[in-house]
Amino acid sequence: MANKSVVGAGKKYVSIAGNIGAGKSSLTRLLSDYFKWKAFYEQVDDNPYLSDFYEDMRRWSFNLQVFFLSNRFNHQREIEALPYSVVQDRTIYEDAEIFARNLHEMGLMSERDYANYVDLYAIMTSYLQAPDLLVYLRASVPTLVRHIQSRGREFESSIRIEYLEKLHDHYEDWLERYDKGPKLIIEADEIDFVNNDDDRLAVIGQIESRLFGLFPDKGS
Repeated sequence: MANKSVVGAGKKYVSIAGNIGAGKSSLTRLLSDYFKWKAFYEQVDDNPYLSDFYEDMRRWSFNLQVFFLSNRFNHQREIEALPYSVVQDRTIYEDAEIFARNLHEMGLMSERDYANYVDLYAIMTSYLQAPDLLVYLRASVPTLVRHIQSRGREFESSIRIEYLEKLHDHYEDWLERYDKGPKLIIEADEIDFVNNDDDRLAVIGQIESRLFGLFPDKGS
């Protein structure tokens, strides 16, 4: 495994993608601590819409998605202006490709609101650079449910299995189409990088290899 001083060779921008409960925040924290990168986390605990959204998705879907879009855009502009490396918990692309799309297809976001959202997303992302590496945590729905239950957020207790399954399908479709830069898929069902030292080192090693290897490839 490469020495952490290699990180100083140039700024890196890494984004962690994955479904609700996949372990994005935990991996973001792990990489931030190991590489000494600045971490940007998804705004969850102090999100003014999230609790209302899970109570009434149809009423609050557009408000929530615009809030996330705005927050993520501001984060990414800040990331691009920084002179040092960054790891980001969830990308702006997931907001549109996964969550807003799913809400629209489930009939929980109107055609008018969805069209407005997509236009806004297209304008915003035209000003942004893609991550140097997208790390996707692929997790089955049972793993997601177990993680969600273990962290005990009250507002997540009403999430339906059907909702997680649809999100999973959208993630798989999006990852197949993702062409903005290198991507790395980590099978989250098979590892425990939070509690297992060997798994933790293995994940870090995969990411180091993709970022700092002599011949990093573009695939997964």
